[in-house]
Amino acid sequence: VEQGAAVFKKCQACHSGEKGGPNKVGPDLWDLIDRPVAEHEGFAYSAGMKEFSKGGAEKWTYDNLNHFITSPKKLVKGTAMGFAGLPKDEDRANVIAYLRTLSDNPKPLPAPGAAADAGAPADAAAPAKPAEGAA
Repeated sequence: VEQGAAVFKKCQACHSGEKGGPNKVGPDLWDLIDRPVAEHEGFAYSAGMKEFSKGGAEKWTYDNLNHFITSPKKLVKGTAMGFAGLPKDEDRANVIAYLRTLSDNPKPLPAPGAAADAGAPADAAAPAKPAEGAA
């Protein structure tokens, strides 16, 4: 978590991470994990972020956060976030672990490989069918 706090210093130019903290250029990141995307009170989100949020149905899951902070503009077309991203897996893992602690009730971490395993049973259960019209 200490390493994540160090990486988070890059984020603090635009974000606070305090309970009841102010929105800055970007929204406050307190209790971010599993928060609906583009729904933080008092912050004016870009059209791109609002579209990505699907009306608040999309949440800041660990997976969404990982993809977003890898390259914000690649995941969310039209985001106002000017930060280029964190290309190193270790930096992203550390900052996400740190963000998790910014909550009165930190969300549980996913089991290792959970995202990769989630689709495995369904894929194995049904035989592959060729697409209609495929030759």
